[in-house]
Amino acid sequence: MRIPDWTPEAKPQPHDLVQAILDRRGGQLLNLDRALLWSEPLARGWNVYLKAVRTGLPTSRKLRELGICTVALLTGAVYEYHHHAPDFIAAGGTQAELDTLQAFCRMPAQPPSGLGEQESLVAQYAAQMTRDVKVDDALFARMKERFGTTELVEITAAIATYNMVARFLVALGVTPEDRAG
Repeated sequence: MRIPDWTPEAKPQPHDLVQAILDRRGGQLLNLDRALLWSEPLARGWNVYLKAVRTGLPTSRKLRELGICTVALLTGAVYEYHHHAPDFIAAGGTQAELDTLQAFCRMPAQPPSGLGEQESLVAQYAAQMTRDVKVDDALFARMKERFGTTELVEITAAIATYNMVARFLVALGVTPEDRAG
C-alpha cells in the first residue's frame, strides 16, 4: 500500500466501528479496511453502504458480481478482481465466463461471446459506465427491456459503487492480502 496499514496504535478508532467491520468481514480486517480506518467517518459509512450493496440487494448476485468484475478488469483494480471473481463463481458463474469477460475487457468493442444474454448485456453496460460514464441510449434501452426498474437501479448502483472502490484501491495501491504491496 502507498500509505501505512492502519493500526489501533497509529489512529485509535471506536471499538464499535472496528467490531462492525470485523463482523462484516468474518473476524479479520482486509487491506482495504486497513486503509479506510484512517478515517472514522469514511470507514463507518463505507461499512454500512458496501454491506447494503454486497448483501442487501435482491437483484441477481451473479449479475452484480459480473458488473463488479468488469469494473475491476477495466480499471486495473487487481484487489477488487481478486476478491470478486470468487464471489462471481460462488454466485453461479463459471471460470469460462470469467475468461470470456477478461477477453472482452481487453477488446471491449464487440459484445462478449461466450456469455449468456443477460451477462453480456451487464458486461457491456458496466464497460460503458466505466470507460465512458455516459451509457448510450441503445444499450440503456436494451437494459430497460430486460430488467425491471429496481433491478436496473441496483445493477447500476453496484457498478457505480465499485467504480468508486476501484479508484480508491488503485490510487492508494491496495494489494490483495496474499501479495506484498
